[in-house]
Amino acid sequence: MVSVLASVVAFLAYAEDKARASRNAWRIPEAHLHLLALCGGWPGALAAQHLLRHKNRKQEFQIIFWASIAINIGALALWKTTVSA
Repeated sequence: MVSVLASVVAFLAYAEDKARASRNAWRIPEAHLHLLALCGGWPGALAAQHLLRHKNRKQEFQIIFWASIAINIGALALWKTTVSA
């Protein structure tokens, strides 16, 4: 349930950042978007990147983003193997 909430928050943050970008307004720091992804919101962030076409071409951002996904999946795999054992 926490991951679903984090995904919704991440998606909304991406949408807000894209809206701010089009208005030339103050942007949401990339570090905040990465933190949302790292806290389990990466599915929502990935959906936002695809559906809103936001932050999907910036290579440096994508490297950090995909690293946060790898950390999430690795942590989940580690947790599942230690809980099962």
